[in-house]
Amino acid sequence: MWIYEKKLQYPVKVSTCNPMLAKFLMEQYGGADGELAAALRYLNQRYTIPGKVIGLLNDIGTEEFAHLEMIATMVYKLTKDATPEQLKATGLAPHYMSHDSALFYENAAGVPFTATYIQAKGDPIADLYEDIAAEEKARATYQWIINMSDDPDLNDSLRFLREREIIHAQRFKEAVEILKEERDKKKFF
Repeated sequence: MWIYEKKLQYPVKVSTCNPMLAKFLMEQYGGADGELAAALRYLNQRYTIPGKVIGLLNDIGTEEFAHLEMIATMVYKLTKDATPEQLKATGLAPHYMSHDSALFYENAAGVPFTATYIQAKGDPIADLYEDIAAEEKARATYQWIINMSDDPDLNDSLRFLREREIIHAQRFKEAVEILKEERDKKKFF
């Protein structure tokens, strides 16, 4: 049995309708370094990661889905009152033509999500370095969106997400060190 509490990980408030900010946020919704790609990457990589750090990939992977929900809420709130003319002016007309106000996994340029965004080498240390890079790229993208935004309410939520990316990168760095230490131990039989 499930108990469903409709609550985001962190509150999302939007001051005004702003389709341009929504377009920028689509990068974090369906882009290569966005939340969906991260969630799928980490949950996929956990099958070839040693037990000492498998829980980390599971925890962060599921948290990325919570971030995806926050981004979806932001995009929806930023566009729900937009006119077709506003959507056209911000380059979202093709999205509107195909999906109306429905969300669709695509990046800011309108390129649909693809599984090629999900990296998995099978080498735990290589995969964790990829994960660190992914988190740092997501952090940078959040910062650039904040730089482009004049919505203080939205920026509060974006800062929360940016900070979580920093924490995730730190946790992955710790996991790399654990695995390096384990790899370098002498084994006696």
